[in-house]
Amino acid sequence: MYSAFMHSKYLLKRQAIALKGKFRFYDPNGQLVMFSEQKMFKLREDIRVFSDESKAQEVLIIKARSIIDFSAAYDVVDATTNEHVGTLRRKGLKSMLRDEWEILNSAEQVIGSLFEDSMQLALIRRLLVSLIPQNYDISIGQSVVADLKQRFNPFRYELDLDFSMDTANQLDRRLGIAAGILLAAIEGKQS
Repeated sequence: MYSAFMHSKYLLKRQAIALKGKFRFYDPNGQLVMFSEQKMFKLREDIRVFSDESKAQEVLIIKARSIIDFSAAYDVVDATTNEHVGTLRRKGLKSMLRDEWEILNSAEQVIGSLFEDSMQLALIRRLLVSLIPQNYDISIGQSVVADLKQRFNPFRYELDLDFSMDTANQLDRRLGIAAGILLAAIEGKQS
């Protein structure tokens, strides 16, 4: 497994003004450990994550299963081993009021969920056009294993990914990183 998947904390920054969505992942020491560039105006998402901005080494693939789907499912594949790590599936109607996703393992079994912190704040965020930063939790079973918290920054999207509470390593970091990119990409389309 690629070494950058071993950290317990990351900072994801999405470049604000660009024709393509550019995502940069930084480790706790502020070093760039992954880079992704999302092509705009694609009907079917196919996001590639690289070890750096040279794009020489592909490390992760996030690919939508269908073109337009209200309850979209995104397969996450480790590009170095071609292993299907799992799937992130948006819960269509529920996500209109409060973002909610299912996390599936490689055998297509639901193992957890990704959800916005509170219904009240989610509704306020939708009315105030993202003036209140979003906060998400990832749970596996009854345990919260990650916190994805947007920083308030009017000029660019920044998301802290904290997996430090996952001491039993229940969540594959590759799924958590893919979740961060999908949240940043979807937030970018909604803004």
